[in-house]
Amino acid sequence: MGVLKRFEQRLEGLVNGTFAKVFKSEVQPVEIAGALQRECDNNATIWNRERTVVPNDFIVELSAGDYDRLSPYSGQLGDELAGLVRDYAKQQRYSFMGPIKVHLEKAEDLDTGLYRVRSRTLASSTSQPQGAPPSPASGYGYPPVAAPPMPAGPPPGGPGARRPAPGGPGAAAPAGPGGPRRHWIEINGTRHQISRPTLVLGRSTEADVRIDDPGVSRRHCEIRTGTPSTIQDLGSTNGIVVDGQHTTRATLRDGSRIVVGSTTIIYRQAEG
Repeated sequence: MGVLKRFEQRLEGLVNGTFAKVFKSEVQPVEIAGALQRECDNNATIWNRERTVVPNDFIVELSAGDYDRLSPYSGQLGDELAGLVRDYAKQQRYSFMGPIKVHLEKAEDLDTGLYRVRSRTLASSTSQPQGAPPSPASGYGYPPVAAPPMPAGPPPGGPGARRPAPGGPGAAAPAGPGGPRRHWIEINGTRHQISRPTLVLGRSTEADVRIDDPGVSRRHCEIRTGTPSTIQDLGSTNGIVVDGQHTTRATLRDGSRIVVGSTTIIYRQAEG
């Protein structure tokens, strides 16, 4: 049984009881749970061959309305979400530098139904890997201090991704003395290189990158590389959220977070 399914089962008693009215808001606990899993995947740091460290301190930012509904139960919900992170880490063989905590915060710039997850690694004095600097801790949304550098280039996409023909008429154009600009996306820890001017994301097998998510339309959205790169909704049912904002079209920067259905996509670009 999957970690998310077990989490849903644990929540059934809560939702049928005191949480029944609270979770009529657009933000559902399983949505937040999925986002925490992706936050772990996106910020996993390899310390050595036997230890991959993930964040252990999480902030879930909610709109004012959602926060007001959920905050009275934040302690209980935070414990359940921390338990989910712990279960997921065990399944993925991740480890932590300190105790797991999940907090809720109000964000005035978010509309009802939207949320953001930020994370950081907070080390306890007894859990540092050998050779690590004392008490490494990083700001929310960044990997731990002393994390190894990103690879020089994105590896090929994982299984199931449809690969554009390399070097075709849509190959990336040069972007200055550093050589051609490279573009790629990261989905659940898997990287997919963008080697054409456009990349269609969707549930259809004909999409350039297929996303197996019931909340994603067959042709959900399209990324267009350029200066700047952009993303365009293709008339999807559930729309797109870019850096916390519901939109139909947005400019992308390195590190932009795109949410389609319950899937988070990280857009990346680099010179040369």
